[in-house]
Amino acid sequence: MEKEEYDRIAKEIVDSCVTIHRLMGPGLLESVYEKCLMKEFELRNIKAQKQVLISLIYKGFELSKEFKVDILIENEIILELKSAEVMLPVFEAQILSYLRLTDKRLGFLINFNVPLIKNGIKRFVNNY
Repeated sequence: MEKEEYDRIAKEIVDSCVTIHRLMGPGLLESVYEKCLMKEFELRNIKAQKQVLISLIYKGFELSKEFKVDILIENEIILELKSAEVMLPVFEAQILSYLRLTDKRLGFLINFNVPLIKNGIKRFVNNY
């Protein structure tokens, strides 16, 4: 995927989050925001998968452990969703690890439990 396409989809992701937050508000469960995002991406013709299992690869070996990313956009962009009062440093470490382990270039950590959604969206890159 070219940089322009990443940027275009990233803008759609942020706009989708703003739309959902404006309509639904803060304070709901993470699963509610996940369902709303999946519908919003469908309406915008953006390919998205939820709760995607990723195999753990260590030194070329697939280990009997998997992890889940909340939403995978166009098989390229990872979204990690939260609805937390306090954002812990481990949440940032988590998205960075997911990017590295999947060799994806772009990810978003999105906390919907904020008064202004722009304060709840953080963009992360991996060799971008």
